[in-house]
Amino acid sequence: MSSNLFQDLPPPSAPASDPAALKPPESQPQAAAPALKSALKRSKPPQPQDAAPAPKKSLRFKTIADTSQTQVIDAMKKIASHITNASKFSKASKLAIQLIQAGSVKPTNSDYFFAILEAVMCSPTTCNDPLVRADYHALFSAAQDLTQCFSQKQHKLLSLWTIRAVLANDLFTDDSFVFSKACGRIKDAISNLPVATKYDDIEEAAALKDESATESQHDSLNPIPESSANEDESDPFGLDALIPNASKNEKAKVKLDAEASSNIRKDEDEDAKIFLKSQREALILCLEIAAKRYKIPWCQTVIDITVKHAFDNVSRFTCKQRNAIEKLWASIREQQTRRKQGKSVSGKLDVNAFEWLQQKYSTEKISIRHSVGGNTRRAEQWLG
Repeated sequence: MSSNLFQDLPPPSAPASDPAALKPPESQPQAAAPALKSALKRSKPPQPQDAAPAPKKSLRFKTIADTSQTQVIDAMKKIASHITNASKFSKASKLAIQLIQAGSVKPTNSDYFFAILEAVMCSPTTCNDPLVRADYHALFSAAQDLTQCFSQKQHKLLSLWTIRAVLANDLFTDDSFVFSKACGRIKDAISNLPVATKYDDIEEAAALKDESATESQHDSLNPIPESSANEDESDPFGLDALIPNASKNEKAKVKLDAEASSNIRKDEDEDAKIFLKSQREALILCLEIAAKRYKIPWCQTVIDITVKHAFDNVSRFTCKQRNAIEKLWASIREQQTRRKQGKSVSGKLDVNAFEWLQQKYSTEKISIRHSVGGNTRRAEQWLG
């Protein structure tokens, strides 16, 4: 009887058996004795399976966006009361910027925020103080995002304050790009000014006189009370007595409406004159700040162009301002002449690094073959 060697083996097509099944079952580890538990540690009480899990507690900080409208208005009032204090200005201005960035300033409360800006600019020259210059610049730069929240009159005042707080402070920078951009905006603002009239010169001359003398002269020229004069002009023939009462009331109402509209137009014209005068004064201030930096070489060309543009548009300024621009342009031209001669006002050489190197190497004899032609192997390989 022939014996088969592969009789006890599975066929080749059968899958291999799981080796884990061949291992003997391991003994389960015994549970730790309850005596090993600490007597001070209590086990958790059993919870029902159907009970919902308890919600997790999380910390949530209150931000400016979470505050109510009343709280925002109270914060604006408090900032406006402290921002005029020099020692608290930096902190108060940063809090005002946070209100803008959080979107808390809206058309409903924009008047309260505008009161902050108005309190800041109660002294128009403080914004150029070196100690607070950066804070003014940051505040009014951020306020540019609120133009849609303000009225037309407030928008004009904001643009005027921006010239002093942002544009003028940009002229103190050490960045040539920022300085050139600021001078370009000054040129655009000068080009948009209307041409000054003789009435502007008259009003400017009258403003320089004593107000008390002006008032006394005005009283002497108008001895008749305004009310009686208006009555005589409205009824020169005394016919109002023949008109019924209803017609008189309608006539009085029309008269009051005409006077109210006339007063509104007068106020608007007066505000426009004050705004234009302040805008011209702010641009003159910018020109004076820029001219003081003429000693810096990289500022000179930009200042030349800016002051020359103001001189070409001198008719857009009043008489006193025209004299200031003419003196400023004369000073710039004198410095230009001295700079072209190679000397400054002090008599010393006023040249920058490029001009100094240009003057130095203009007399040097440099051969194009001086550094080539030696006996070094490297020079020959480089020449090929």
